[in-house]
Amino acid sequence: MGSKNLAGISLIVMAAGFVICLFLPENAWTFVILGGFEAGLVGGLADWFAVTALFRHPLGIPIPHTSLLLKNKGRIVDSLVSAMENELLNKESITRQLSRLNLIRGAAGMLTRSMARKSTRQQILDYASEAIAKLPLEKAVEPVREAAAGYVRGMDAAGLADRALTKVLNDGYEIQLFDYALGEARRWAALPSTKDTMGALALEQLSNAKVGGFTGFAFQAFAGMVNEDKLGSMIQTMLTAGIDSLLDPYGEQRLAILREIRVKLFEAAGDEEKLEYVRGQVLEILREESTELFIRENLEKLRQFALAKTAEERARGGRIVFRLYAAIVRNLASEPQRIEEWESKIRGTLVKLAEENHYRIGQLVRDNVDRMDDAQLVEMLEEKIGKDLQWIRVNGAVCGFLVGIVLSVIQLF
Repeated sequence: MGSKNLAGISLIVMAAGFVICLFLPENAWTFVILGGFEAGLVGGLADWFAVTALFRHPLGIPIPHTSLLLKNKGRIVDSLVSAMENELLNKESITRQLSRLNLIRGAAGMLTRSMARKSTRQQILDYASEAIAKLPLEKAVEPVREAAAGYVRGMDAAGLADRALTKVLNDGYEIQLFDYALGEARRWAALPSTKDTMGALALEQLSNAKVGGFTGFAFQAFAGMVNEDKLGSMIQTMLTAGIDSLLDPYGEQRLAILREIRVKLFEAAGDEEKLEYVRGQVLEILREESTELFIRENLEKLRQFALAKTAEERARGGRIVFRLYAAIVRNLASEPQRIEEWESKIRGTLVKLAEENHYRIGQLVRDNVDRMDDAQLVEMLEEKIGKDLQWIRVNGAVCGFLVGIVLSVIQLF
C-alpha cells in the first residue's frame, strides 16, 4: 500500500507541477520545467493505465485489451501449472532430493532427543496405561482357550512326557515328592488323635474278628489283654517306625519303592493310550465354563499387574522405556546393512509415490485457483506483485519528467 500511495503521489506531483507552470511567466526555465512535468504526467498516466489494465478495467470502462489477468486466467493457470510441474517441482528434482534423504537416521535422531525428555517417556507410559485399561479382556478369553486347545492337540505327548520324565529324574523330583508324602504321613501318625482313631478301629476289628480253634482262643486272649489306648500306641509306634525306616536314604525298602515308582513313571510315559486319555481330559477341562472364568480372572490379574508396574515405572521417570529404546537402537546400529536396505526401500517408496502423484501438484494449484473468484484472484496477485508494479508507475513519472526536460532543452536549441 505504501508503494501504491507513492505512485499516486508521484502522479499528483506531476499534475500539480504542470498546472503551476501554466501560470508562471514564460521564459526558458519555465518552458523546460513545463516540458518535464508534462512528459512526467503523460508517463505516469500511461504507466497507471498499463498497470491498472493488468488487473481490471481502468475507471471501470471496458476498454479493449484491459483486465488482462482475468481474461487470460486460464492461460495464466496453465503457465503456472506448467512451471510447477516442469521447472520448479519436476519429477527429476523431487526424485533427486528424495534420494539424498537419510530418513531413518534423521527420524532416529529426532526420536532420541524426544526420548531423552522425562515428560515424553511418562506420556508414553500414560498412553500404555490407557491402552491396557481399555483392553477388552472378555474378547481375549476365547482366543486364549482356543490357543491352549490347539497347543494341546498339536503337541507331541510322548516327547513331552519323555522330556518331563527326564527333568523329574535328573532333578530328583520323585524323591522330593516321596519324602514330602512321608513327612506328611509322619506328622499325621504322631498326632494324639491318630493314636485314638487307630486304637478304636483296631479294637473294633478285633472284636468283630471270627477265628476258630486254638488260634481263635489265642486271638481272643490277646484282645482281652489290650484296650483301645494300648492298641493305638502300638499302631502309632509301628507307623512312625515304618515311616522313619522309609526316610532312611539308604534303606532297602525305600530304594525298592523308589525303583518301583521310577518303573511306573517310565511305563506311564510310554503308554500312548494313557497319554491320549490325558490329552482328552485336558481338552475337556478347557471346554468347561469354569475354565473360561479362570482365564478371565487371570487375565484381569495380569492387567492389574501391568497397570501397577506401569504406574511404578512412571513414578521413576520411565527409565525402562528409554532402556528399551536404547536396546533397539543399539541392535539396529549393529546391522548397518539392514538399515541401508530399509532406507533404500523407504526412499524407493517415496520416489514411486512422487512419480505416481506428481500430476496432483498441478491439479492442486489449478483447484485452488479455480476456487477463487475474480476479486480474490486480483487481490492475491496485487498482494504478491502489486508493489513492484506500483514502482513502475513511479519510475514512469520520474523518467518522463527527466526525458521531458531533455527534450525541452533540445527544442530551445
